[in-house]
Amino acid sequence: MGMEELPSVCVLDASTYVGFWILKGLLSRGYTVHAAIQKNNVGKCLSSLSSGETEIEKKIREMEREEERLVVFEVDVLDYHSILIALKGCSATFCCLDCTDGYDDKMVDLEVRGAINVVEACAQTDTIEKIIFSSSLTAAIWRENICSQKDVDESSWSDQEFCRKLKLWYALAKTLSEQAAWALAMDRMLDMVSINAGLVLGPGVSQQNPLSTMSYLKGAAQMYENGVLASVDATFLADVHIRAFQDPSTCGRYFCFNQTVNTEEEAVRLAQSLSPLISLPPRYEYQGSEVYAERLRAKKLNKLVEGTA
Repeated sequence: MGMEELPSVCVLDASTYVGFWILKGLLSRGYTVHAAIQKNNVGKCLSSLSSGETEIEKKIREMEREEERLVVFEVDVLDYHSILIALKGCSATFCCLDCTDGYDDKMVDLEVRGAINVVEACAQTDTIEKIIFSSSLTAAIWRENICSQKDVDESSWSDQEFCRKLKLWYALAKTLSEQAAWALAMDRMLDMVSINAGLVLGPGVSQQNPLSTMSYLKGAAQMYENGVLASVDATFLADVHIRAFQDPSTCGRYFCFNQTVNTEEEAVRLAQSLSPLISLPPRYEYQGSEVYAERLRAKKLNKLVEGTA
């Protein structure tokens, strides 16, 4: 490629469901990718303990053997130096942390500390120009009086105390880690954008990302009734992350979803797409009556997707 060599970028953690799709999207566009995998991740699936490697990790190792533009790094997000090694020579970081073992109050703290370490490590390099931080709609939709709010958009934040009260640990982890990342990025004058994803759907998601998926869906009935339940296709989500990185004008937070779930028919379809994680009553027939008001707004997303189409 000569002069046109594309910059190296880092995906951390590349072995998460979303990280893997971002990794694939970057490679297909010609980027050199540092795939950082957490080696002692407390939140690694129990099912993988026997083999020590998840299905996604195995795929990444196989890809590394065939793909010269892919380099795999093992990191510990609580060990700042291991992150620095993975970031070496990279111009951007896609930070997508996830406790693949599901969430409780301890996991919340670990994810926050991990996010802080990643952002701080980015600040200490000379090469990182942008951080694309993978967050969640659950960092914006949870609070006492959500039903009285007409628009839920990028200016909305979930209420920590409300999340604690309802034990919405996933939402709390995403809220606190994103807020910590923003505070530090602003303090260190780093260019950061966050992508606040709906429930991620895609090939093999029920097998490869079961506990995170179920953690997101805690309180699904309330989300649904309040018009803030939405999903996003994994390839579209990865594409939006990459566009946010490529477009120099992006800033702040971006809601990212391509399907709102606010009718019974859509709720049934969502449950079916997550089978066998979620089971419908055996002879479920929907009445097709309820339609809930949509509250989620995606103006910024539309502008980003149309602007670079």
